[in-house]
Amino acid sequence: MTRASDIRDVTLSKEGLPDWLDPVVRAVETVEPLQLSRFLPPRDGTGRQSAVLILFGEGARGPELLLMERASSLRSHAGQPSFPGGALDPEDGDPEGDGPLRAALREAEEETGLDPSGVQLFGVLPKLYIPVSRFVVTPVLGWWREPTPVGVVDPNETARVFTVPVADLTDPAHRATTVHPSGHRGPAFLVESALVWGFTAGLIDRLLHYAGWERPWDRDKQVPLDWRS
Repeated sequence: MTRASDIRDVTLSKEGLPDWLDPVVRAVETVEPLQLSRFLPPRDGTGRQSAVLILFGEGARGPELLLMERASSLRSHAGQPSFPGGALDPEDGDPEGDGPLRAALREAEEETGLDPSGVQLFGVLPKLYIPVSRFVVTPVLGWWREPTPVGVVDPNETARVFTVPVADLTDPAHRATTVHPSGHRGPAFLVESALVWGFTAGLIDRLLHYAGWERPWDRDKQVPLDWRS
């Protein structure tokens, strides 16, 4: 298991990024917290500090994102597709400094076997909040400059690791609105035999929108969250 202290280079750099990432870089630099989510961190500072890695790579079908499916036995967000990530450890450092960068890389390595040395971090989005698990999440964006093999490291934590072409995420045929039993509605993506919904889908939806990659899609197309049963 990688210790946070082993991941030394956690600086942000936009040097040498592929041109197609330019709209994402601009979006990261200009987006406001409420443009990403109505759930923002509690003002009293409560909540568990965490980070996720939004990793852009380039595959056979062009730009793609790295996702994983959480094990069904987990207490939080069991069975959900998500970005690699998790809670900050004390060794990760300052939650208001480079701690989230270090945590995002460390968690990605622990969950997917990703080699952090091949990742160039280029941006950080505003901190967001997941009320159901009380996580205060810092989304960290990276460019998979030197891809390495990834896969399930611990089946108790991760059921599957996979990449999704951005072309599939922007395809209107793969988009839908999830309807939670509570009545809450949110964006979703039907890709790679998975239903991506919740916090992860919300982030992807907003990134596609503010990067100018979004295509018109049928928001009346609904998918119930018990779709697997």
